[in-house]
Amino acid sequence: MAEALGLDEVTLIPCGGNDPVAGAREQWNDGSNTLAIAPGEVVVYDRNRVTNALLEEAGLKLHKIMASELVRGRGGPRCMSMPLFRENL
Repeated sequence: MAEALGLDEVTLIPCGGNDPVAGAREQWNDGSNTLAIAPGEVVVYDRNRVTNALLEEAGLKLHKIMASELVRGRGGPRCMSMPLFRENL
């Protein structure tokens, strides 16, 4: 991935960190389902505190949204988005 992006390295930020309990909980709560809206800027659910803290520590700007009603559709910010413009196939 780093080579394709022209970077020296890519850092993996695990959902829930390295804690197996937090990881399982936040994975279930769509903690890894983020929507990138600009380089270093993502939309996330507010309830994934461990993952969000790790993303912020890595220097990302987070736009936190409440999940209480949206989660009923079983998706996160990325899954529930659709491009307004896309190239012809």
